[in-house]
Amino acid sequence: MSRYADAGVDVNAGYELVRQIKDNVKSTARLGVMGGLGSFGGMFDLSELQLKHPVLVSGTDGVGTKLMIAQKMNKHDTIGIDCVAMCVNDILAQGAEPLYFLDYIATGKNTPEKMAQIVAGVAEGCRQAGCALIGGETAEMPDMYDEDEYDLAGYSTGAAEKENLLTSDKPKAGDVLIGLPSSGLHSNGFSLVRQILFKDHSVKLDAEPVELEGKTVGEAILEPTKIYVKAVLPLIRRGLVDGVSHITGGGLIENLPRMYSDDLQAEIMLGSWKVLPVFRYLQKMGELAEDDMRETFNLGLGMILAVKPENVDALVGLLEDENESWYKVGQLKKRPDGEEKIIFR
Repeated sequence: MSRYADAGVDVNAGYELVRQIKDNVKSTARLGVMGGLGSFGGMFDLSELQLKHPVLVSGTDGVGTKLMIAQKMNKHDTIGIDCVAMCVNDILAQGAEPLYFLDYIATGKNTPEKMAQIVAGVAEGCRQAGCALIGGETAEMPDMYDEDEYDLAGYSTGAAEKENLLTSDKPKAGDVLIGLPSSGLHSNGFSLVRQILFKDHSVKLDAEPVELEGKTVGEAILEPTKIYVKAVLPLIRRGLVDGVSHITGGGLIENLPRMYSDDLQAEIMLGSWKVLPVFRYLQKMGELAEDDMRETFNLGLGMILAVKPENVDALVGLLEDENESWYKVGQLKKRPDGEEKIIFR
C-alpha cells in the first residue's frame, strides 16, 4: 500500500471511476465539444454555434441538503439531475442555451460504484438539457467527510445572441404570466423539510401517508428537479417570451420579482395551478403558514414565463404540442407606489 493510500486516498479508485463513467460522459456529446475525458480542461468550440454577437451566461449551484435524503435512502442515481437542473434552468432564465457542464464531487471515500451512479444522474440531466458533460472532479477527503458522505456541485455555461438575452427591462405591464409545473420540491427548502420530518416528527422515508397519493415520503421528496430547456428554449428563440423566472430558493416571493423591473407588479391568482400533494403534506406536518410556504417552496410552479397577450395562444399551442402542461397564473401590471412587487389575489 502506498503512503497516500495509507492516508486514506485511493488513486486506483479514481482510475476505476473514470473507466465506469466514460460511456455516460460520451452520451452527452454535442456540437462544439472538443477533446475527451481525461484532459486537464474541458474544451468547447464556440465558433461552431455560428453566433454573431455571442454572450456567455454561466451558472453554478449545488443540491443542498437534499443530498442527505439521497444518502439516507442509498439512492444516488437521480441527485445529479438536480445538480444539472439548478444550473441550466438559471441559464435558460436569461434566454441562453446551456452548452456544457462540469461537476465536482467531494467524498470521504471514493467508492467507484457509488460515484458512478452520481455521475450517471449528472449525465442524464445533461441529456435532458442538451448540454455536454465535458469534465469534472472527484475529491477524496477522508478527514473532511465521513466515508459514506459526499457533496455535489456543478457549473454550466450557455450562450445567446446579445440581442436575444432576457433581461428585466423586457417584461411589460399587461404581460400574461404562464406557469410551468414543477416535478416536486426540486432542490430547495430541504433544511426545513428535514426539520419537519425528522426533528419535529420521526417520519420514516418508506412511510406512505395518504396525502402523497401512493408515493412514499422518500420518493416524494427525492423526486428529481424538472429541466425546462427543451420545452422553453424553442419558445425563446421564436420571440414568444419576454421573461423567465426560475422558482428556486425563496419561492415565488423572492424569485418572480427578479424577472421584471421595479416599476412592475406581478398579480398572482391563487387557485390557478395545481399545488402538488407533497407541499400540502409538508404544510400540514409543519403547521406552516401560507407566507412560509410561498417564501420557501415553488408550490408546484418550477418556472414562470412573461408573455405578451398576443403571443399566448402560439406559446401554449407549442407547449401542448410537446405535451407540456401550463397554467395561466396571473399578469404583470404597473406597480402602485408603496406596494410590493408581487401580490396574491
